[in-house]
Amino acid sequence: MLLCLSPAWLTRVPAPKRPGEATLLVSKAVSFHPGGLTFLDDFVPPRQATYFLAGLGPGSGRGREAAQLARDLTCPTGSSVELARLLEDRLLTRHLLAQRGGVLVPATLAFTYKPSTLLQGGDTSPGLRLVQLSGKEGQETLVKEEVGAFLHSEALGDALQVAIKLSSWCWRGRWALCLHPRAEVGIVADAVLALLEKLEEEESVLVEAVCPPARLPLPGSPHPGPELALRICAVVCRTQGDRPLLSKVVCAVGRGDRPLRHQNSLPRTLEVVLAQCGLGEAAQVSAVRRQVKEAAEAALAAVLALEAGLSAEQRGGRLVCTDFLGVDFVLTVVGGALTPVVLELNSGLCLEACGALEGLWAAPRSGSTTEKAAAAAPLVETMLRRSARCLMEGKQLLVIGAGGVSKKFVWEAARDYGLKLHLVESDPNHFASQLVQTFIPFDVTEHRRDEENAQLLAELVRARGLQLDGCFSYWDDCLVLTALLCQELGLPCSPPTAMRLAKQKSRTQLHLLRRQGPPWPAPSLHAVPCCPLENEADVERAVRQVPLPGVMKLEFGAGAVGVRLVENALQCHQHFSQIAHDLQGEADHPGIGLGWGNSMLLMEFIEGTEHDVDLVLFGGRLLAAFVSDNGPTQLPGFTETAACMPTGLAPEQEAQLVQAAFRCCLGCGLLDGVFNVELKLTGAGPRLIEINPRMGGFYLRDWILELYGVDLLLAAAMVACGLRPALPAHPRASGHLVGVTGLASQHLQVLSSTASQEALQTLQERGLLRFNQFTSSEEARVPGKYEEPYFSVACAGSNPAEARLRLLGLCQGLGIDGPHYPVAHFLSHFK
Repeated sequence: MLLCLSPAWLTRVPAPKRPGEATLLVSKAVSFHPGGLTFLDDFVPPRQATYFLAGLGPGSGRGREAAQLARDLTCPTGSSVELARLLEDRLLTRHLLAQRGGVLVPATLAFTYKPSTLLQGGDTSPGLRLVQLSGKEGQETLVKEEVGAFLHSEALGDALQVAIKLSSWCWRGRWALCLHPRAEVGIVADAVLALLEKLEEEESVLVEAVCPPARLPLPGSPHPGPELALRICAVVCRTQGDRPLLSKVVCAVGRGDRPLRHQNSLPRTLEVVLAQCGLGEAAQVSAVRRQVKEAAEAALAAVLALEAGLSAEQRGGRLVCTDFLGVDFVLTVVGGALTPVVLELNSGLCLEACGALEGLWAAPRSGSTTEKAAAAAPLVETMLRRSARCLMEGKQLLVIGAGGVSKKFVWEAARDYGLKLHLVESDPNHFASQLVQTFIPFDVTEHRRDEENAQLLAELVRARGLQLDGCFSYWDDCLVLTALLCQELGLPCSPPTAMRLAKQKSRTQLHLLRRQGPPWPAPSLHAVPCCPLENEADVERAVRQVPLPGVMKLEFGAGAVGVRLVENALQCHQHFSQIAHDLQGEADHPGIGLGWGNSMLLMEFIEGTEHDVDLVLFGGRLLAAFVSDNGPTQLPGFTETAACMPTGLAPEQEAQLVQAAFRCCLGCGLLDGVFNVELKLTGAGPRLIEINPRMGGFYLRDWILELYGVDLLLAAAMVACGLRPALPAHPRASGHLVGVTGLASQHLQVLSSTASQEALQTLQERGLLRFNQFTSSEEARVPGKYEEPYFSVACAGSNPAEARLRLLGLCQGLGIDGPHYPVAHFLSHFK
């Protein structure tokens, strides 16, 4: 991220493929580095901006220059002078908040001269009255009637004063408001008539109620002074999926008989101010904060909805969108309850106030610290997310293996991100063949010929003249082939030796057992004793080497197919014979790795809770990690039943899991990519189940995107292109998700009913659940001895208990819960 202190450090150049748009180049800037280091850098040649956010203003000076720089850029832009002017029109924003957001604003009477089309729609609430004027002269009778009716209306509540002001972006900060007693109808009408002469088209004169400040006497004050007023300032940011998120709230206290403005008051936290005023009860503070959060987020949602209906010209550019908003409130009393009322919206003042408060905490001092989260943190995450989209738009990527229904999101996301995908897939009739730039039908199931196939594919790529930026796969069967092909084409990827090591489960464990350091803690601490099984003799040898009970599984398996708890030698032999008979090749159960053969391994059974850690690595560095908890399985099988995200573990235990997963990946040579690591947390620390050297499957990408705003698919694509994803080092979850998986044998009939499908669709549209289907109903194996999860359904909540109770009720209502599928037991770990 770069800071440009002068417009002269930036240059606009015409974009060759975008007529009318410009690319923004940076020749000089302040750069920021870990440890608080900053440098003034000169860039030769200039760097191309991938996101731009400018401090804008309607007046002369650098605000105007920045506005010119921000217009019609090819990179995402977080503001424009056009959008800033909309926010600075107080009448428009109040109309918008009342009409679309249902937000409480002061009772307002507006006389507007030739209003813009955005103000069409008439009165939007009993407290907001719009009077459209055809001219500025001869309006005395109309003005006096309207003013009289307004000042005597119940909409003003207990207000004793009204403020008269001009409303338009060009009057912001240029004309002081006038305060008059509510009872002086004639004086108020005369003041309005005097201002009408100054109006231009699309400008207004406002008469608004001055909300009486809530009476907040300072406890212990012997002589009551002037009545105090409390102004609340909130910063709300646009996050993943255009969802508003309250970032921070600060307050200012001043005399109630004077306007309380930014930059002439000291910012303080809401809790401190309310406590000083005798409102220290947690329930009172929580109620005020909840109202502020709901109103601020509704305000940004209304602004974003307005922007969505504007043309690129009206917004100031094709990629312009408001990424954050300041919302000013006054705390008043409505119906006997403390109520925040929105006064105005702004594009930077509230963020400055939050920064001033954070500056107090950054100053050296003794004692403990409090609020550390920066108000701009969600904004920075949005900047980085939009910048990543800009970097990846138009990138040419080769995808090896299309996957099934569970991976249909790949093609939707690629279209959204502007990726140009080329697909190599065995099935010539795969539905994805119609969704890519180039389709190359090629049998990728015979993995004993991966080296030869990689060379053949490289020749096909060159023959077709594909200019690739990267190559990757998310499909288990194709990971080694992908690494070999990247090596042939000179594209970024983890080495084929590392992929082979991680792909074969016994090799992973035995290799890590030998990695005893340095560095320390060594990966060997997390590995589990095991023995590979090729024949019955290997089974006999393994039961003498591996402590029982143990777990038998396919060496190259996926989806927990064929994984079983074995308690003695007889069960080991029986299960080995059964798998050798039932699962001999790819045709017996496609997509679980039988193209690699059906060899097995026996590993020690580890007691403990099971967890997934999804990692993003670049150049051997850990960029991000996401930990989820799994519920108990139905032994002797290990098919996944339930999950919770984020983890409910203590921070130290979460850190242990992340570091264990990271060290195991590095120990295998996995340096670049998105990886899913399955572990158990035992009394002695984390132990490795297996490494999946690809993006986490089933619901994981969807959940992480929903809770953290991080798209593992985009991260994987960026790493494949040799680009370092800019991800939050300590991502904050926006809530909690608890989910349960279902089986076709248990739930296909239940979910196939019209009532269930309609219920699921309605609940998903309302945001009350997340539903992920992993196979089509036609492909579901019912009945089947070796089942994979058929679907996942999850509910959100502010805490795991709330999400769990919602999910349990949903599963009981839909018939997912039952005697043979005890959902309450599967969710028991998440209490």
